[in-house]
Amino acid sequence: MEQEAGPIAAVSDRGLRHHRNEDAFAIAACALPDGSPASVAIVCDGVSSATRPDDASLAASRAASRSLLAALPRGTHPQQAMHEAIVAASHAVDALAAEPATAREQAPHQNAPACTLVGAIVTAGLLTVGWVGDSRVYWVPVDRSSPPARLTEDDSWAAQMVAAGLMNEAEAYADERAHAITGWLGADAYELEPHTQSFKPDRPGVVVVCTDGLWNYAEGAEEMAEALPADAAVRPLHSARVLVGHALDGGGHDNVTVAVVPFPATAQGAGSA
Repeated sequence: MEQEAGPIAAVSDRGLRHHRNEDAFAIAACALPDGSPASVAIVCDGVSSATRPDDASLAASRAASRSLLAALPRGTHPQQAMHEAIVAASHAVDALAAEPATAREQAPHQNAPACTLVGAIVTAGLLTVGWVGDSRVYWVPVDRSSPPARLTEDDSWAAQMVAAGLMNEAEAYADERAHAITGWLGADAYELEPHTQSFKPDRPGVVVVCTDGLWNYAEGAEEMAEALPADAAVRPLHSARVLVGHALDGGGHDNVTVAVVPFPATAQGAGSA
């Protein structure tokens, strides 16, 4: 699936090993109360061990996007808007668990529908990210004169081990438990703790919002920057396709979803080639 929305683009691919795509995304452009543009990207990854992971990611991405597109034009601060959007997405996924199950889904041992969520809001001067789970946001400066950066911290076993000082990153991510997530959206999740952060980049750049189906093949920020085409800010759809291709060339073991969002935000139709 491919989509463009103004200066933003996203691509999602089933990958080479999965029989269905359990990822989902939502991208959109809107205007703030002062008329300046804002770009929105939400990416969700269904939890494969749960029931209806594809429905969970689709419900979450749609609910979060609707929430943001209602809040931002009203003047809600992007960080507050992102928090509210994650809560709305959580409620949407929770509601799936209350629906009557089909015969295929009645196994009592199965977990409630669940997914991860990561999102970015880009305005003229602010970059806001929010997440629950292990999908990520990366920042890559257009001129590549300053280092790229990862802007999110995984809710995962590996990240917990590193944070606790029990393992270094290489050891933690080599462990078979590395990708066990410790935060997600779903009726059987622990207490919801949306993470949000805002940044004020001092130069133009590109925001990469993706599932682990991509970052497994470009984990470090430098690796992601190397995989991202130099003209990503003006060719976001092409760049999203290239990043998905990078994951498929690496093995494509998972669904692959990525949104490419230029910073600063530009008006609808501007900034594309």
